[in-house]
Formats: sequence, C-alpha cells, structure tokens
Amino acid sequence: MPTTAKDPAEGTDVQDKPSGDDMLIQEGDVAGDYLERLLDILDFDGDIDLDVDGGRAIVSIEGADDDTDLEKLVGDKGAVLESLQELARLAVQQQLGSRSRLMLDVAGWRKRRRDELTDLGLETAREVKSSGESARLRPMTPFERKVVHDAVATVKGVVSESEGEEPRRQVVVHRK
Repeated sequence: MPTTAKDPAEGTDVQDKPSGDDMLIQEGDVAGDYLERLLDILDFDGDIDLDVDGGRAIVSIEGADDDTDLEKLVGDKGAVLESLQELARLAVQQQLGSRSRLMLDVAGWRKRRRDELTDLGLETAREVKSSGESARLRPMTPFERKVVHDAVATVKGVVSESEGEEPRRQVVVHRK
C-alpha cells in the first residue's frame, strides 16, 4: 500500500508510489471488483480469487465443478475469457491510469489449457528432435504460444519461433 509522509518544504502530506507487488495487488482488486459486478449483473455464482505470480496480477473466478454458467464465461476455445480479460485490463487502466498485464482464469480453464499446451510443446519438440523435420503448429493466441515456447525451451536440440501475423500467428519448432 502507498505510504504517506510529510513534505518538509511545504508541510503537506505526500503519497509515495506503491511498490511493484502493491501495484499488482491494486490491479487485482480493481479487476476483481469489476468482475464481481459483472457476475452480479449476469446473476452467476462465482468466487473471485486474487494472487500475484511472475510479476502479474492473477484473477480467478471459481465455482462449482458442474457450473455451466462459468463455462459461458470461457466460451469457444477461450474466446470469451480473452475478451473478459481485456475488459478487466481496461477497467484497471481506467481506474489506475496504467496498462495492466493481469491474467484472468475462469473455472480453471487457463490452467488446464496450459497443461495441454505444455504437453503439446514437449511432444512436438521430441518429434522434431528425433525426425529432424520442422513442425508448424496451428495458429494460437499470445498466451498459448508463450506456453508452447516455454515447453520447447526445456528440450535440448530444438528451438521454436513464432511466424505469421495475428490472428494466424503460429509456433514453428526446428532442430538446432
């Protein structure tokens, strides 16, 4: 949280800028409030969980395992989730005045997707390493590509790069 001190020259209170983690906590709070209001408007049940990890605010909406309402907030291939994340980022920017890199997850979808993509990246890297032939994966979002690149980077003898233009940008894995 910001601290307040007296400005010796003027005798007035001066507020320090929040530290990095404090700023991320503020981002999470603003996004959480925004998403809570959205859930209320939609009459959806869900618990908001806030965390800070890897220099990002992480906001999660969790519900019952059989909650079909929250599945609607994910949408086809995470399209609705990506849009909600961008809206939450805009809410943070409007209130705090700075661009946010916060990550939104709904009903654990992003975590499950991360696990799937990690497996895909590792499997593809191993195939490329053994066959010597490059592999081009289907177009992915920036989040998806980063997960695949991180997975490929753990396999010696192969490298990955992104090619193409959004929204058709793809990961290509090559032998070193």
